Amino acid sequence: MTDVSAAGGVGTRGAESLRILMLCLLRLLVLPPADSNTAPDAKAWSQTGPRLQLSHSDLRNRSAVFWKGGVSGGYEALLLDEDQGWLLVGGRDHIYLLSPDSLDLPTHTVYWPAAREHVEHCRLAGKSLETECANFVRLLQPFNKTHVYACGTGAFHPQCTYLHLGHNAEGPLFMLSHTVESGRGKCPFSPKEPFTARLTDGELYAGTSVDFMGANAAVFRTTLQGSVQHYIRTEAYDQNWLNEPEFVGSFSIPDTHSPDDDKVYFFFKERAVEAGQWDKRVYSRVARVCKNDIGGKRSLINRWTTFLKARLVCSVPGPSGVDTQFNELEDIFVLETKDPQNPTIYGVFSTSSSIFPGSAVCVYSMASIRAAFNGPFAHKEGPDYRWVEYKGRIPYPRPGTCPSETYDALHKSTKDFPDEVVSFMRQHQLMWEPVLPLGGRPIFTRVNAPNMLKRVVVDRVDAEDGPYDVLHLGTDDGKVVKAVSVIKDNWDKEEIILEELTVFQSPAPILSMELSTKRQQLYVSSELGVAQLGLQRCELYGTDCAECCLARDPYCSWDGQTCSRYFPTSKRRARRQDVKYGDPWSQCPVTEDDSAAVEVKSVYGVEGNSTFLECVARSPQAELRWTRQQNTDTDSQQQTLSQIHEGRKIPQSDDNRSLHMKRGLLVQRLEPADAGLYTCTSHEHSYSQVLAQYRVHIIPNHSLHPARYQQSHSPNPGKGGTAGVMVTGFLGQSAPPHPPLSLPGHRNSWLPQHPQQLPLRSYKDLHMAGTNSLSVDEYCEQLWYREKRRQQKLRTLKLKQEGRKARVRRNNPPEVRL
Repeated sequence: MTDVSAAGGVGTRGAESLRILMLCLLRLLVLPPADSNTAPDAKAWSQTGPRLQLSHSDLRNRSAVFWKGGVSGGYEALLLDEDQGWLLVGGRDHIYLLSPDSLDLPTHTVYWPAAREHVEHCRLAGKSLETECANFVRLLQPFNKTHVYACGTGAFHPQCTYLHLGHNAEGPLFMLSHTVESGRGKCPFSPKEPFTARLTDGELYAGTSVDFMGANAAVFRTTLQGSVQHYIRTEAYDQNWLNEPEFVGSFSIPDTHSPDDDKVYFFFKERAVEAGQWDKRVYSRVARVCKNDIGGKRSLINRWTTFLKARLVCSVPGPSGVDTQFNELEDIFVLETKDPQNPTIYGVFSTSSSIFPGSAVCVYSMASIRAAFNGPFAHKEGPDYRWVEYKGRIPYPRPGTCPSETYDALHKSTKDFPDEVVSFMRQHQLMWEPVLPLGGRPIFTRVNAPNMLKRVVVDRVDAEDGPYDVLHLGTDDGKVVKAVSVIKDNWDKEEIILEELTVFQSPAPILSMELSTKRQQLYVSSELGVAQLGLQRCELYGTDCAECCLARDPYCSWDGQTCSRYFPTSKRRARRQDVKYGDPWSQCPVTEDDSAAVEVKSVYGVEGNSTFLECVARSPQAELRWTRQQNTDTDSQQQTLSQIHEGRKIPQSDDNRSLHMKRGLLVQRLEPADAGLYTCTSHEHSYSQVLAQYRVHIIPNHSLHPARYQQSHSPNPGKGGTAGVMVTGFLGQSAPPHPPLSLPGHRNSWLPQHPQQLPLRSYKDLHMAGTNSLSVDEYCEQLWYREKRRQQKLRTLKLKQEGRKARVRRNNPPEVRL
């Protein structure tokens, strides 16, 4: 119900257009997009939205700091040094030195281009001069306290060098070494090729291709110390070792307290050899090699003798044993714990299914990974045989075991392995048992979403009821999602999305993420630059204890005055936090009767017309419920919660008379029985809160002015007639308090007397307005466009008239009399 008497200058045709425009606006509030196709099982994947959703402009106006770095682009390599306080960013022909305290502080830059002849050869080979034929810095690894090892694509001619960082009397020292060495086997040729590298103990372990076409991919180890660089790799062009791999991550993880058992783990995805020759199925893998592997004799010279791989499984169990598989690994993060031998492994996976897009996060323990490598081997006799579990005799020492002089004096190095061990390793790199995630399923899923998860970093946060692993997830359209998985008492997992931040102004995939626990900052890069984000935005969750508690953010708690960062060492007893249940009743001094603080607004409507009662939830995770109290005492302004719950609950669809929308309740056709007190209550977990109250008064048709009522229902109203009855109080607006409503048969003097007034009829009129050739959305769009053109013409005509009057005044100056 709205007062449209201000539209007195609009003609009948304009009034009808305005009426349909308003109905179009209501349609946008209630109906889903016409092209929203969801999978048949989308209900099973339903997930609440983020509690806090911020746009790029919101972040820019707050504490976020952005760094663009010119026109180089390609900011995929990030390296953070918490202790020395610097952040390195690798870009196109440049390496940048930033301050992690604030990215807007002065930046230091070194210029490192590719050789001119290599750029020319790259261009002649058909590569793009702008996006490929340059030196894209892909690798930044700490070498020692003063140097960083850096590698770039070098216009499809990989090159590596050392970067010196330090301080002198004039300021920071930031310069490249004059020695440039080949990056073959350390860095990919193409800036678009996924790869991984890890520098440990003076040796670089890398998973990358070593040719221009990217067909010869391998797991390499290159010794950087000394004048001669020694290398060792997987067998070339052997699909049993690697089959079209895409490398994701690599990490050095010790197995025992003995340094001889130290291993490097590689995570990648590849075409599954066990799926069949013609099957293009992709599996995710984890592989490992021993650090002290120096290769074998005869057939395995300069080849790994300890290389083993196993499948990583990330799936959602379904009925009848049918699982939804998330096969393709996108990113990996190793969360260090107090035990360096047993970190927690987090992986982001995507589904290759053509039915629906989806992403998932699975968690793995090192115990389950080691169990797979200590289990049976997979075996295949010939090209026509299936892969089966190997049940034959396993030679000694067990293939994949690291040589150790302490435990085995006969096999001090891999060159001492017997021939049967070497022959077995050439044919049995794959393990039979897969690595299953903790809990047997993902801790976080995102299905039928507009974006896909691509990157992950994890922060272990100490909360009031124990530690929680907070996920910071980067998407393929420039967003960062903060989520947490909560395990309940019955071991059920609850996925909570805390934030969704649109980091960059234009959609661009998140390329890299670095987490600073010391500074409580997250650094995110894309082709557009680097962003610095705080790990928490507690002050945005709300202004009272209940809202702060309902947020369930491990970073935040109620300190008695505001929602602020939680410190486990704080001795203040006023701290209130409940991540596990989010129950304000047990944490906050809330009272059951909170409706007394909500003002009751009076709304007047005419019988047969529509009304809209506005009510917006403070959290997207809350459920809004409407109740109506009939025949209530008009002198009573508030109702208690117990009285509200006794009222009639208004269902989601009431015979097409009422519709629940995101911003309120739409009653499409008012009847005298609709009068009463309407209450909007927010329900989240066990907590309910009154948000809005409206006392709706219905004006019967016979209470209107007889003459006006007759004119409004005349089939041909003419110039002096009305286009309909007036509607007052639309969108929750209160009617004029004075003078009061008159009784039936008396003149309603407060009704507007303008001859043209706009009727707001049934919501169904919007669908009747469309034609057979146009959908309702297309009709609304055309109507909006015509209205916009009409307004532009009116403004242009007004400007012309004002210009004509100004010219007349200039040509005819006023006569001056003496």
